[in-house]
Amino acid sequence: MDARDSDLKKELDATLHARRELGEEYESALVDSFLEKVDQRIDTAVERRVRRGFAETQMASARDRRSPRATDTWGERFGFGIVSLVLAVPLSAIGAGTAHLPGLIVSWFGIVGVNVVQAARSYPGLFGGRHRSSKDGDWEK
Repeated sequence: MDARDSDLKKELDATLHARRELGEEYESALVDSFLEKVDQRIDTAVERRVRRGFAETQMASARDRRSPRATDTWGERFGFGIVSLVLAVPLSAIGAGTAHLPGLIVSWFGIVGVNVVQAARSYPGLFGGRHRSSKDGDWEK
């Protein structure tokens, strides 16, 4: 039993206690008052569920409409490549300076790995994943 059910039970107990104290002539007014509170509680719960469902629907449609190509512009990809190359110089120097050839190889595996992940994110069909169907533009396997 949650707090809302506990509050409703308290309201019912108070209504029944008031009915005993006030007598039968106030019974209909007390019942109407209690039912109004129940209606308000139901309306609030339904409104909350409808809003949540609407928000979930909007989020799902926004996720479906957004494709990696729509979010990654040419400038972003170009900038990522430039930053990758600029960082490759000091990373190569550090790797080669501390561990010689193995350090250089490890640093370049890291650089290539980051770029492969970026390419796979930008072009999902590049490595045999999803691709756009030609008929309706949706992603498929």
